Amino acid sequence: MAIIAGTKDFDVARRSDFPLTLTFKGGDGNALNLTGYTVDAEVYSQTPDGFRDVKYADWSIAYISRSTGVVDIALTDTQTTTFNKHELKYDVQLTQPDGKKFQYIKGTLYINEGYSE
Repeated sequence: MAIIAGTKDFDVARRSDFPLTLTFKGGDGNALNLTGYTVDAEVYSQTPDGFRDVKYADWSIAYISRSTGVVDIALTDTQTTTFNKHELKYDVQLTQPDGKKFQYIKGTLYINEGYSE
């Protein structure tokens, strides 16, 4: 299975929880059966030349329905408090049972200050 990563940007309020529900789909548009797969996701800063710089957080992962490809990923308010840049990058990686790894989705998190401290 070859996966071409999708791109999606989000606005994130510092000091707030930020949950997402993802449904993993193949190139044919059908849900992927994630039995035996592992999902990982990170938030990081990037150098001007596009390399990863500082890792800010790992998203928590909850497999809602492996057979239909549904996964919840989330950042906590404690994690987003540390987001002290206006823009951070994230990506979500899918590891197949045979160990092959694919970037599934990536993008920019635009950080705003939110309403309280």
